[in-house]
Amino acid sequence: MSNNRSGSFIGGMMLGATIGALTGLLIAPRTGRETRQLLKKSASALPELAEDISTSVQIQADRLSANARSNWDDTLDRLREAISAGIDASLRETQAMKQQSAQEKSDTIPQHLDS
Repeated sequence: MSNNRSGSFIGGMMLGATIGALTGLLIAPRTGRETRQLLKKSASALPELAEDISTSVQIQADRLSANARSNWDDTLDRLREAISAGIDASLRETQAMKQQSAQEKSDTIPQHLDS
């Protein structure tokens, strides 16, 4: 989760820097021609900035997906173990009940039939 926060922070920082730079250009006391030239340079850098942000987001998405898959696999393993333990316990209990029932039947057979 901290990786996701750091990626968001970096993306936000890059976006903030771009907005700050553009605002500074528009407010700066320059001639119109100088400002337009600076804006052209800034605009030409935007595709590279967008690509950097896109790459950062993709890396974060891949990490999140890998973590989710790992957590899912761990959960499935624990679930399989719990089901197996439940089946084993059920079989043991069934066997114990059968033995108890057989014992009770043998105890109820009249003594004179045993001889």
